[in-house]
Amino acid sequence: MAAILLSTLNARYFHSSLGLRYLLANLGELQADAAIREFIITQRPLDIAEALLAEQPRIVGFGVYIWNVAETTQVVALLKRVRPDLIIVLGGPEVSHEWAEQPIIGLANYLVTGPADLAFARLCRRVLANDPPVEKVIAAEYPPLDQLALPYRLYTDEDIAHRLIYVEASRGCPFRCEFCLSALDKTAWPFPLELFLAEIQQLYDRGVRHFKFVDRTFNLNAKVGARILDFFLERLDERLFLHLELIPDHLPEPLKERIVRFPPGTLQFEIGVQTFNPAVQALIDRKQDNRKTEENLTWLRQHTHAHLHADLIVGLPGENLSSFAAGFDRLVALDPHEIQVGILKRLRGAPISRHTVEFDCRYNPHPPYNLLCSGSVDFATMRRLERFARYWDLIGNSGRFRHARPLLLGNDPFGRFMILSDWLFAGTEQTYRFALERLFDLLYRGLIESLGVAEPAAREALTLDYRANGARGRPEFMHPLQTQDSTQSVTRRKSAATSNRQARHRINPLQS
Repeated sequence: MAAILLSTLNARYFHSSLGLRYLLANLGELQADAAIREFIITQRPLDIAEALLAEQPRIVGFGVYIWNVAETTQVVALLKRVRPDLIIVLGGPEVSHEWAEQPIIGLANYLVTGPADLAFARLCRRVLANDPPVEKVIAAEYPPLDQLALPYRLYTDEDIAHRLIYVEASRGCPFRCEFCLSALDKTAWPFPLELFLAEIQQLYDRGVRHFKFVDRTFNLNAKVGARILDFFLERLDERLFLHLELIPDHLPEPLKERIVRFPPGTLQFEIGVQTFNPAVQALIDRKQDNRKTEENLTWLRQHTHAHLHADLIVGLPGENLSSFAAGFDRLVALDPHEIQVGILKRLRGAPISRHTVEFDCRYNPHPPYNLLCSGSVDFATMRRLERFARYWDLIGNSGRFRHARPLLLGNDPFGRFMILSDWLFAGTEQTYRFALERLFDLLYRGLIESLGVAEPAAREALTLDYRANGARGRPEFMHPLQTQDSTQSVTRRKSAATSNRQARHRINPLQS
């Protein structure tokens, strides 16, 4: 039993909440009577409410994010219906902005906006002392980082064995990219470096080898970044893996000297390119040297073993389909291991909203608040691009199709993959749940039918890829005669279906 429960609904079990652990670490004398209870969004709200109420808490604090706000709202509603006296405190980025219009706020007793590391503890002390604040919304100030208790000892052995371990050497971001909530930060603040490394050493001693840094700008301060990389170079083993976010156009020599020393399978860099269009970059206040970005990506790809995960955003104000296609082709030519194609989202509080009227941006009113259409990209095209992104993740980012990739992309990567994407959806009407053998068979047919690749070349490339995946079984495309009969049968069925549709249209133009 605990008087204070700190809870959130993670997207998956292997995620862990760094924010909850900061809150618990900074509860001071209340920490002994507090506990973390993490759930996942696929659990039933009723089951979550039951588990929380069974501990008879006086206060429950929820971390609310774009991915869990709908489910958390249901949980809070259930808790308050059963226990009206239970004090519910909300925090997190989803409820720190534009909170007045959100149903979950009406259900809760308190809302702490901004970084709640210290503010939550002060609120709990007052509530438990029967001196609760009158104001419902408490705006937290940014705490001096050297005054925070670090949370890393609160990762349990279960966390270390089965969950991602998140760490941060700094908070905030000095840049103003308007699609991001970090645009509201004034700068980036570092944690005391030696104290941070001492905590990381303790995690390392406990067996942690996968460290996911959440710093927005790991390479902003070359001296600090180099010191952190040195720390891990001195502790290299076959299990070590670091995930870091890099600014794409800033890669000083001290960092390069260290990055080249990491062996394969050790480093993953998440690199936000977002757009190569200078006019769009200026419009959203994104300062990025495209030439340096290309030079750094090329250098990383050619001279290091780091896994490169680059991001592009579809739907930025002022960027139409042809502009995005040009940026995609430009990034493909740089050959990162993965290109994450993301749809623009209007996060609550993000400055991107100032362009809504001028560019006629229309966003989903429900999470994840993705762009539905704009003056530059209509709704039908946005839907096609969403499917493009999903199929690209399945095929382009999977690493499974190394031999088929040149046949697929040719000298027009965006155009050809969009053709394949349209073909895949027309034939399957789905973007998820493709068994591996079926995906190979579909790609075989798509290469031939939609992209005009010669059948022997398609079969040879996909056979090599299938075997390289170590997959068992024998897909249809690996049976030449059967595949030829199947392809002809499919072509006949498609032709018959087209004839039937045309006949129906002649009889009744309104029937489809």
